Amino acid sequence: MQPAPNLMISNTETIPGVTVVRTLGLVSGSTVRAKHVGKDIMAGLKNIVGGELKGYTELLSEARNEAMARMMQAAAGLGANAILNVRFATSSVAGGAAELFAYGTAAQVQ
Repeated sequence: MQPAPNLMISNTETIPGVTVVRTLGLVSGSTVRAKHVGKDIMAGLKNIVGGELKGYTELLSEARNEAMARMMQAAAGLGANAILNVRFATSSVAGGAAELFAYGTAAQVQ
């Protein structure tokens, strides 16, 4: 899924130099991802010697991008050109699977 083009994204309630003309409501996007058995074995080995769990880093990056793209599509569908106060949350859905949830306020700015 490709993100909606030309959307300003901010993790704050305002964007310096930009006026919020109208807020359009909450928008969100989410994805549920499961761990890969091969990556899980490698992560277990990394826990012994230490270091970054690159397989999980990549998995979370992909999940964040997918959740953001879905949130941006929802905002574009409302006629927004910005999403303010963007936040992320995660939750465990099932053994070995987790949801990554992105949400914010769709707005029209100028």
